[in-house]
Amino acid sequence: MRKTLQANRAEIEKSLGTLPGRFYFSPATYGQWRTLAPLLRDHVHGKVIDLGCGSMPFRESLPKNTTAYHTLDLHPRSVDVTYAADIQDMWMIAEGSYDTALCFETLEHVPDPFRAAHEIYRILRPGAKLLMSVPHLSRLHDEPHDYYRFTSYGLRHLLSRAGFVVLEIHRRGGLVSFLGHQVSSVFLSAAWSVTALRKPAWFVNKWLVTKSCYWLDRLLDRSDVFALGFVAVAQKPVCGTPEELT
Repeated sequence: MRKTLQANRAEIEKSLGTLPGRFYFSPATYGQWRTLAPLLRDHVHGKVIDLGCGSMPFRESLPKNTTAYHTLDLHPRSVDVTYAADIQDMWMIAEGSYDTALCFETLEHVPDPFRAAHEIYRILRPGAKLLMSVPHLSRLHDEPHDYYRFTSYGLRHLLSRAGFVVLEIHRRGGLVSFLGHQVSSVFLSAAWSVTALRKPAWFVNKWLVTKSCYWLDRLLDRSDVFALGFVAVAQKPVCGTPEELT
């Protein structure tokens, strides 16, 4: 049963691709999108690299001042991936190559996230920005390569130690969204094997699970205690040292 659900979940990912509607999959994915959308608009520019890109869900959401979009993944899901490589050792990318780096829901799968953060710092130009998201509440996934969960304090320490100035950290989702994500995952994955059920199941899930849980979280839980995860915006200092930027 578990293997069937996993196969159907993979089919959902493939079917939805980079469509904006894909973010209605669950309250977790919807909350991620609602948090990231304004940050992508305000901070992404120039030559961009998407680290741990997966199915590249944010490719179509990048602002118009993006001049190039490159990708990196250890196990690419598409022939369009620029680099099939380990984020901990991006030797093929020259120092100071990019204006923006994206790294969403990736570092929990990296054995040495501190090494990865230093590598991200290295490939960015002075003044470049990094947008990163990490989980705090999450079930085991992509086993056995599921190593860490992060608090906002741990995320700030990780980035500061690599040399970044942390500009913003945002909480995304909470306990209700975490539980709702499990419901969405099972419900949609079970329904997806029957083609006729896909659209009605998607509609029901969107309104009764995804949006309901998202707004309940916003109404009932505003603390970081049960945060689903965190999103950070960080910057590589122009001078090359981690001093406060204005």
